[in-house]
Amino acid sequence: MPLENRLKELRASRSLNQQQLGELVGASRQTISLIERGDYNPSVTLAIRIARVFGKPVEEVFTLSEEETT
Repeated sequence: MPLENRLKELRASRSLNQQQLGELVGASRQTISLIERGDYNPSVTLAIRIARVFGKPVEEVFTLSEEETT
């Protein structure tokens, strides 16, 4: 199920690199990279942690692609 995200954009807005974001949410840099590329869907817990770093609801960081919701 394709899960789109705004992770790279949000990271850039906070001047965070993948390693720094990973440390803030308890994930590796590789995991953050995989999520950004859409090659890995985070657990609900990790998605919530990521959203909290940016002060956003999960739905503003992660969305299902339109083709999958119909």
